[in-house]
Amino acid sequence: MSGSAPAERHTCSAKGCSNDAVVDLRWNNPKLHTPDRRKSWVACGEHDEHLSRFLGARGFLRETEPLS
Repeated sequence: MSGSAPAERHTCSAKGCSNDAVVDLRWNNPKLHTPDRRKSWVACGEHDEHLSRFLGARGFLRETEPLS
């Protein structure tokens, strides 16, 4: 028996997508959240740019980090 646990699977947040996510898009809405609050959407390679643009256009995107 192996000592390592299986990696947790994250599904892309894009509507209708069931691909594995590869990035974590960390964001907040400054009208609703305190500056230190972060929400997360995860994205597959196909939807990373689209979701980043969506959040960025609204001024919500704070950082993008690869999922391990």
